[in-house]
Amino acid sequence: MLHYTVVFLVIALIAALFGFGGIAAGAVGIAKILFVIFAVLAIASFLAGLLRRK
Repeated sequence: MLHYTVVFLVIALIAALFGFGGIAAGAVGIAKILFVIFAVLAIASFLAGLLRRK
């Protein structure tokens, strides 16, 4: 999932470089959403691992 976040971030940077503001804004929005989902799943996985050890 983090891979897709980086891909959309790179797409946003390239689009912004060439002046496609709308596409860049959309790609940044998608990258932000994917990063939040990744962070939530990573924290949930970490907590599940801690609870499983006990």
